[in-house]
Amino acid sequence: MGAQLRVYKRRIRSVTATKKITKAMEMISASRIVKAQRAVAASTPYADELTRAVTAVATRSNAKHPLTTENPSAKRAAVLLITADRGLAGGYSTNAIKAAQTLTERLRGEGKDVVTYIIGRKGVSYYTFRNLAVEASWTGFSDKPTYGDAKTVSAGLIEAFTAETGGVDELHLVSTEFVSMLTQNAVEARLLPLKLDEVQLSDQTPAKAEIFPLYDFEPSAEGVLDALLPRYVESRIYNALLQSAASEHAARRRAMKSATDNAGELIKSLTRLANSARQAEITQEISEIVGGANALADASRGSE
Repeated sequence: MGAQLRVYKRRIRSVTATKKITKAMEMISASRIVKAQRAVAASTPYADELTRAVTAVATRSNAKHPLTTENPSAKRAAVLLITADRGLAGGYSTNAIKAAQTLTERLRGEGKDVVTYIIGRKGVSYYTFRNLAVEASWTGFSDKPTYGDAKTVSAGLIEAFTAETGGVDELHLVSTEFVSMLTQNAVEARLLPLKLDEVQLSDQTPAKAEIFPLYDFEPSAEGVLDALLPRYVESRIYNALLQSAASEHAARRRAMKSATDNAGELIKSLTRLANSARQAEITQEISEIVGGANALADASRGSE
């Protein structure tokens, strides 16, 4: 009984230490979610206005530009996947990877070669372990991205999209949309070329339903689109990075809260078992003492 009691106590100490760690991670993630939500709210208007500007140029002019002109014979498509650098975030990275795989299968079903770009160590590890080709990857900023990170990622993607030979005809983005503290959805969208009839802004207002003012383009509509192309891609990727960061923190907070609650329940269960083992040990010792006393009494009566 004594050995069993020691085992229970050792497990209680171990689970208690783990509970302190998960509780601390839960509190850290909870504090970072607020900052991430503010960053999302601050970046969304800029991204939406750029989308409106691009849509206005494309719909109010006859310019033929790669940004808005779809290639009917597209053969190569790039997929940018955003995952986390760290684990312990529930199904956050797994859901994004599944969405990217579904998109890749659909694009290949359309006869297109798919080139994969990845942000986050979890996505890189998943593809590396399965010997899947990755064109380029970026790590180290999934939980706190900056606009500079978005520019670095966008530069390689824009170069591939505008390359005359060996480039890509389409650019798709797979990220996680932050809906609420309890809901985060893996989503995919085509960034380039822009689908003018399907553009949806953050307020869910179709761009085609807006009434645009009359514009004069200087020096030309093509020149305006050339200037807007990198900023449009950067803003959309930056907004997606911020949405994904907020989703990562929310998923990690939820996972750590669940782990903390489970640790508390396990500690209660182990404490009951330890109390039962201690009670059984005490009962056994009392029985041995009473038995020994009875034996001595019987022996003394027999000697008389």
